[in-house]
Amino acid sequence: MAPANTLLRKPPRRARSRKTDYRKRLKIVKSGKPRLVVRRTNRYVIVQVVESRRGGDYTSVTVTTRDLREYGWRGGTKSIPAAYLAGFLAGKLALQKGYSEAIVDLGMHPSHPGSRLYAAVKGAIDAGLSIPVDEEILPQEARIRGQHIVDYLGVVSGTGNLTQFSASDKEYLSNIPQRLEEVKQRIVEKSPS
Repeated sequence: MAPANTLLRKPPRRARSRKTDYRKRLKIVKSGKPRLVVRRTNRYVIVQVVESRRGGDYTSVTVTTRDLREYGWRGGTKSIPAAYLAGFLAGKLALQKGYSEAIVDLGMHPSHPGSRLYAAVKGAIDAGLSIPVDEEILPQEARIRGQHIVDYLGVVSGTGNLTQFSASDKEYLSNIPQRLEEVKQRIVEKSPS
């Protein structure tokens, strides 16, 4: 039988509010590798490279999909192509700072194969970071390039219900695979080798 005082111990506040899984975090921290932290909000995808150090975490790279505007991205900031580009940019910045590998930290987000979170991981891998991940969980190339958005735009335009898109948005989104490559090229050009 456990001592009485251990029965009354409350879990830490972040565990009670379901913001941190301390068992999972401990395994990640014990690896000693930097973490590729991927989070999503209602509007953005955030990609960070974080090191666990004595006294607390050190965040060396932070990229949000909002930062893609500086590289000419005018598409949505919570789409799979935007998440891929944010991961690609974060990977390039991490390489500049001397990182060559990382492990994935999705926090409390559920792990859905092909999701935006894994699109960001795929972007970091394509940038050159070594990240151990199963290839089957990453999104398909067509989804990363935004083909599903182009297909949706075609279906919606066939019904005549284009009120959610302005004329410039429709033109931009219909060429989203090309736009993705243009932004990716700008990221490569601005990143010193």
